Amino acid sequence: MASKNNEDGGCSGKKTPLLDELEKGPWPSFVKEIKSAAETSKSAQDLLGQLELSYEEKKGHWKHGGLVGVLGYGGGVIGRYSDVGEQFPNVAHFHTLRVNHPAGWFYTSAALRTICDIWERHGSGLTNMHGSTGDIILLGTTTPQLEPTFQELAQAGFDLGGSGSSMRTPSCCVGMARCEWACYDAMKLCYDLTMAYQDEMHRPPFPYKFKLKCAGCPNDCVASIARADLSIIGTWRDDIQVDDAEVTQYAAAGVSIQKHVCDLCPTKCMEWDGKKLAIDNRNCVRCMHCINVMPKALRPGSDRGAVIMIGGKAPIMQGALLSSVLIPFVPAAELMETLQELIGRIWDFWNEYGNNRERVGELVQRVGLPAFLDGIGLDPVPEMIASPRDNPYIYFQARKGAQP
Repeated sequence: MASKNNEDGGCSGKKTPLLDELEKGPWPSFVKEIKSAAETSKSAQDLLGQLELSYEEKKGHWKHGGLVGVLGYGGGVIGRYSDVGEQFPNVAHFHTLRVNHPAGWFYTSAALRTICDIWERHGSGLTNMHGSTGDIILLGTTTPQLEPTFQELAQAGFDLGGSGSSMRTPSCCVGMARCEWACYDAMKLCYDLTMAYQDEMHRPPFPYKFKLKCAGCPNDCVASIARADLSIIGTWRDDIQVDDAEVTQYAAAGVSIQKHVCDLCPTKCMEWDGKKLAIDNRNCVRCMHCINVMPKALRPGSDRGAVIMIGGKAPIMQGALLSSVLIPFVPAAELMETLQELIGRIWDFWNEYGNNRERVGELVQRVGLPAFLDGIGLDPVPEMIASPRDNPYIYFQARKGAQP
């Protein structure tokens, strides 16, 4: 795709030996895609030139920020400017728009063509499908083109996603649309949450970003446990369903149930005597390994819902955090109601006590889990403990001079 409204100029034909190296090897290359766009796009040509300069000088030349946006919204647009705009005039402004994706990333071909046509008219034509949060990322346009792009997207049925200190665009796996392991309708929940929190997405009200991801089962195909401030991960609370005849078929087909299933169970809650598979479901941690190895023989229990976890984040201000259990189980039918109540409490506490640019997980670490739970009105439960004590014994040291 290429933009049709770029200025004259650019760096067409400039040698890019350092970028050329990134086209070598077995993996797909973003450089190849930008070069393809550069055949008809002046901004893509200048983008290659600036990127080559950055590699030569070992210095980034993007200035992030600037008060740019669209009418009525405080998020969805990431301002970006070049500090070598005189040398590369077609990327002097190179703003990014985040467009709210459909739940599960399901598109019709007509919808994709509509997005691409709009972006070719108003921007560089370069896209990232999709960003880390899940949005459609439209890379590179000028300030005057932001509002026309937004209006065309809105008329086509698309909205902008979240950016800045806001609730970021919720995302989910394909859930029940294609996955037989889904323990709740992740796509419906993601859509309902998106509709419920439009203000918090488009008008940043928080100390920092807040990400919410819905995974239909413990496989967590959206990596919510590592990337979401609030993770909703499908699970069950009764016994794994076992088809003994299918277990026998797997064994007959050459699957070593002892080696490939039982020995790899993290809690060693499974036993195989050569004829029957026994599961101690009280010690099962719902890791999904056995189900993934023998999907015809094993499947999640029938009492399904989700575990709600809090605090995941990538290493930006502080180190990376994995989410911790907040509510061990919520029945599928009660998820939306429970989440709306819980999210409101979390946001109230975070807005009151969170520091600037402090994620929820960092707040929990700073004030401590007991204070956080008290602040949001939840009672502690054993599942909230990240790990047991290393030493079960407590030693009391006698005061110096005291009688034994």
